[in-house]
Parts: sequence; C-alpha cells; structure tokens
Amino acid sequence: MTQFGQTTGINRRALLVASGTALAAGVLPRRAAAAPVPVGPVMAALSAYMAEAGERPLPDEVVEQAKYHILDTFAAMISGSGLPPAQAALKFARAYTNDATATIAASRMTANPLEAALVNGMLAHSDETDDSNEFSQSHPGCAVVPAALAAGEKFGTDGMHFLRAVTVGYDIGPRVTISFGAVEFRDTSHKATHAIAGIFGAAAAAGSLAGLDAQQMRWLLDYAAQQSSGIGAWARDTSHIEKSFVFAGMPARNGVTAALVVQSGFTGVDDIFSGPDNYFDAYAPEGRPELLIEQLGQRYEIVRTNIKKWTVGSPIQAPLDAMGNIFAKQQVNPDDVKTIVVRLAHTEARTVNNREMPDICLQHMIAVMLLDRTASFQAAHDKARMSDPATLLQRAKVQLIESDELQKLEPARQAIVEITLTDGTVLSNRVIAVRGTADNPMSRDEVIQKARDLCEPIIGKQQTDALVERVFTLEKLPNVRDLRRVLQKA
Repeated sequence: MTQFGQTTGINRRALLVASGTALAAGVLPRRAAAAPVPVGPVMAALSAYMAEAGERPLPDEVVEQAKYHILDTFAAMISGSGLPPAQAALKFARAYTNDATATIAASRMTANPLEAALVNGMLAHSDETDDSNEFSQSHPGCAVVPAALAAGEKFGTDGMHFLRAVTVGYDIGPRVTISFGAVEFRDTSHKATHAIAGIFGAAAAAGSLAGLDAQQMRWLLDYAAQQSSGIGAWARDTSHIEKSFVFAGMPARNGVTAALVVQSGFTGVDDIFSGPDNYFDAYAPEGRPELLIEQLGQRYEIVRTNIKKWTVGSPIQAPLDAMGNIFAKQQVNPDDVKTIVVRLAHTEARTVNNREMPDICLQHMIAVMLLDRTASFQAAHDKARMSDPATLLQRAKVQLIESDELQKLEPARQAIVEITLTDGTVLSNRVIAVRGTADNPMSRDEVIQKARDLCEPIIGKQQTDALVERVFTLEKLPNVRDLRRVLQKA
C-alpha cells in the first residue's frame, strides 16, 4: 500500500510537470519564438540622440535655462529637508549610509546611487517648490536632477556632462507623456503622468552619464518601460509623502537602476516602443510614438518647463500673480475687501479647493496674500496659520469658481481674480502667462533670489553663495562630486 502510494505520488508529480510543460509549450513560445522586431525609425532616432547628448554642444539659451533648473531643484531639495516627506526619506536613508558614493543633500549622509537618487528626489518634491512642465503634466526636475547627481557622482563626471545629461533628461521624459496626450491621459487612465515622465527623464540623464551607446540606450528605455509605474491615487495623500515618492523618489531611483543595470551588461528588447506587447500598447494605445522625436534637438523641453515664482501648487501660481498685479496698481486694505472671486479651470480648481495643506489650498493662500501682500515659503508652510482667526476672516471672503472657458485652454494655467471692495469698487486681473513660464520667464536674478530665500535658512548665506556660484560655472567643474560641499550641511 505504501509502495503504491509512493508510486502514485510520483506519477502525479510527473503528470503535473508534464501538464505544466504542455501549458508552457502552448503559451510561452508564442512570444519567445516570435520573429525579431527590427528597430523602428522612432527608436533609432531617439536612442541615437540620447547616446550623443553627452558630447553635443547646447545653445547658450539652453545652457542658461539648464542652470536655472538645476539651481531651482537644488534649492527645492535643501528647503524641503525639514518637511515630512523629506524627514521620512532621510530616516530611510540612515540604513544605507555605509556607502560614500553619492551625496544626500541637506544632511551629512551619503548612500549608494540608488538610495541617494530616491532620497534626493523626495527632498526635491517634499514641497510644491520644484519646476513643472505643463505640456507633459510632469515635474521633471525633481526626478531628473537627483538621478543625474547620483549617476554623475558614481561615474565621476564633469560639470558640462552633468549639465547636458540634465538637459537630455528633460528632453526625453516629458516627450513620453506628451506622446500619450498628457492631459487626457492624466484624466482618463488613472495613471500618474508625473511618475512616467520622471522615470524616462531620470533614465535618460543617468544613461548619458553612464556613457551608454545607442544600442544600450535602447535597452535603457526598455528597462525604464518595465519599471514605469504610478497611479493617480497619489492625489488622496494628505501628507504629501506618497506624492513625493511617486513624482520624484521612485522615478529617480528607477531611472538610475535602468542605467546601472545596462551599464553593467544587461541586454533587453531592442525596441520597446514597437512590435508585440510594446509600451504604447500597454499604456497608451491611442498614443503617437512619433511625438517622441518631434523637433528633437530643436525644441528643448527644459526651456518650456516652468520655474515657480511662488512656493505653492501650480494651480495657485496664476491667482497669486493676479493678486500681485492688482496690488502693484492699487493699495488694498484687507478690511476694505468684501469678496475675492477666483476663476480657474475645472481640473485646476479641484486640485486646490479647500485642501488640508496650506501650500496647496487656494483659499488659504489667497487670504495669506491679502494679509501679507506676498506669499513666502514660511507662510506657505505654516499649518497653524490655517486656524488663525485673522486668516480665517479673510479666507471666508474667497470664492473659487470652476470656469468652462479656462478649462478649454488647458494645459495653459490661466486665472481671473476679482476683488470687490466694500464701497462697490471691483479690481480684476486676468493672468494669461504665469511668471516663470516660457511666455513670461523669470530672470537670472529672480531665480537666484528664490534660491537664496529657500537655502539660506538651512545652509546659511556663505554656503548659498557658493552653491549659486558653483551652478553658474558648471562648465568649469572638473567633477560633480565637488557639489557635495555646497549641497550638504556644514
């Protein structure tokens, strides 16, 4: 009986193995035995552009803008270091400080490139201070710059190559979600455009610094696609920690991972953007892959990416601009204000309508602007002030209206603000081009002043001066590792 039972068990196992083999034979070979897919023209052009980016000279305007965005992102990393997302990331980093390869900003810690990219990314998007690209619905800098910094330190690259790598990261990442139809994709897919653009941008920047050739860049894009992730549920995070991870930490880390595994010898699919089971079939079947290379080398996305004048959520930028424009023409006493009506596009209004966090709550920030005549970083992060009676008195005057007219103009973020005084006077202003956008750019002095305001309370004036000087002379920097002394706390 025992012998029979053993025999039966063996037969069962053999049958299961045979069944599994038959199933595999019926399913897996369909993909494994498929004919090789030739590299398509989009992938060929894209991978060649990426491989050549490290040695390709950039127009002077692009170099200048790249410095603005690098400085702005470094400032976001440093200023965000005291906020909850950064504190969570820095706590995580303490388990990995035995590796001295890569810098963790606003601290004395180092880590391996993967953890450093994740943590610095979360520092950069601990707040609403970092840049944004409205055409792709992404925040490129908070993923691209930390990834480039980690890879640059890993490979000991110079400042000029670092600058070019950041630029190509902005070129590639945003084009991915642009090719998806960014705004509609964001609204209908439940996926996070910010994370998707972020990983491809981070991977392109890190791959450039790793010195990958065109074939390796194709594999890099393959591994970036396999790690592409992020869903729209981040909007339900009231502490900003998950948002910081999704927008910045995760894509920065995943992008560096893609570069390092390919640099170490991984191979993969030659063209993830075409052929069976390609990335567009999986993510955006109605997407237009040809937009990945549209005006590549002519239209630099870093020039089209916004630097925020105000350290608040993007939808609040235009309303604060409008308030500032009104104040520039007429003195407005808060006690003389009866109502303030703000009109925004539907999607913008819903993002900032009576939120729990001060820097993404429109009604609160309008009240702060009315009282202070400006909106400082400190005021935008003063949670206690949200319950202050003087602020609540002014906040009660603010009405947010969703506008069909402004919705049709997306992704442009326009706003109309009307202040009605107690004597019946109506003061209004419509912002068509937000300060810091390509149509109304900030000057070098404004970008530097913003960085000073953000960094000096954390690292002091002398070190902030050194950081500014170092960024604006990146072409002369022999090794990116030299940035550590100006990014970390003394």
